[in-house]
Amino acid sequence: MPPPRDLRDWIELLEREGELVRIGAEVDPDLEITEIVDRTVKAGGPALLFEHPKGSEHPLLINQFGTERRMCLAFGAQSLDEVAGRLEAIIEMQPPQGLVEKVKGLAKLKSIADSMPKSVRSGPSQEIVLEGDDVNLDLLPIQRCWPGDPAPFITLPAVITKDPRTGTRNVGMYRMQKIDRRSTFMHWQVHKDGRMDYLASDGRLDVAVALGLDPVTAYSASAPLPKHIDELMLAGFLRGEPVELVKAKTVDLEVPANAEIVLEGYVQAGDEGIEGPFGDHTGYYSPAEPFPVFHLTAMTMRRDAIYPSIVVGKPPAEDAWLGKATERIFLPAIRMSVPEIVDYDLPVAGAFHGCAIVSIRKAYPGHAQKVMHAIWGLGLLSLTKSVVVVDEHVDVHDYDEVFFRVCANVDPKRDVLLSEGPLDQLDHAPTIPCFGGKLGIDATHKGPAEGTREWPGEIAMSEEMVARVDGRWAEYGIPLGGRTIDAS
Repeated sequence: MPPPRDLRDWIELLEREGELVRIGAEVDPDLEITEIVDRTVKAGGPALLFEHPKGSEHPLLINQFGTERRMCLAFGAQSLDEVAGRLEAIIEMQPPQGLVEKVKGLAKLKSIADSMPKSVRSGPSQEIVLEGDDVNLDLLPIQRCWPGDPAPFITLPAVITKDPRTGTRNVGMYRMQKIDRRSTFMHWQVHKDGRMDYLASDGRLDVAVALGLDPVTAYSASAPLPKHIDELMLAGFLRGEPVELVKAKTVDLEVPANAEIVLEGYVQAGDEGIEGPFGDHTGYYSPAEPFPVFHLTAMTMRRDAIYPSIVVGKPPAEDAWLGKATERIFLPAIRMSVPEIVDYDLPVAGAFHGCAIVSIRKAYPGHAQKVMHAIWGLGLLSLTKSVVVVDEHVDVHDYDEVFFRVCANVDPKRDVLLSEGPLDQLDHAPTIPCFGGKLGIDATHKGPAEGTREWPGEIAMSEEMVARVDGRWAEYGIPLGGRTIDAS
């Protein structure tokens, strides 16, 4: 099944699959929707389409990404690892040796070329055009999510800018606090590419914000890509067809033709104000700080546009599966840089930057420490606060097993590494914003070369006895609370 082409296609798919509930009652975007959604997400519930949000004629879609199954439906895949496999075939391309290999290589290169965004003359996102004084954010059911938030926030935008020096496009997902009918703040954090474009400008920087995209393009806006890789190209590759773009009405940018809503405008160097606080994915309010003001010059929409939103807060929240998609999809890229890595897990409870669990093919003393430092030097993984390293046979997604290894295999004096470096700007724990301590834990088996005494054997039943009991289990008649025995 191919990925959905736009938000309408996605909503139809969710409804066919029993993954969406329409809510006809009037519900208030001020706090009430958050309380409903938070309960729904934590119960593993469906996507919600609020058809009559209070104060707006535009329906509000939320929790579209809230489970693993919906993320797989979004990508048209059986698993997120299958999506990673699509990228791995490209990442691992080597110079072809023979005719067959050359043909295969050309096919892969063509798939990349076919993924590039495609310019079109018109699109549904510009069926309605509001400019100047007609621009009005009050038309949209923008949520105030938590009681400590000072205003409503746009939480699921694809923010489009261009590097003033190179013309390279960047698409990022940055929250936007509503100031009034025609302006918001733009939450460009220290480590984000959007901020780099802002700082590189010599005055005005054009900005466009796309709301209500197909799920793969919306996901791609959140993906931690290197600055030279176009997020819309990634979206086209994962979708299997290019993202169509139309020229914006009032700024020098192209915008997704199939978006529900597009906000056009600019930021001006030095024009900043105090944004926040905001109830964030860390489970705490991020503090009020100065950020640029985004001034709207136009607002274009589909007829009967649907507004998308997302609520973050104490995990697990809907963004958990956006993060898990990134974890799985980018594993091949991480292995290219650190080939001894077998697998990794970014626990949702750690808000992704808090902890990384990594399994490795350990080859020499100090290998775990080498991998810790590699993680701390790798893209946005450099913001990871804690790294736990285990042996290749350990399931990094089984937290009980990982904790067992930490408790059983670690001598804190020998196996705990304290370092320091950059941290997520949203992390409230460090004394200095964006910079603080790092913790590395080597929970691998140790050998004599690492100064240990003889390492004991690990307890395990013989294969013969496991097979015998598997074959006779039904004879024993032992109830296990509904659990079944895997005899494979």
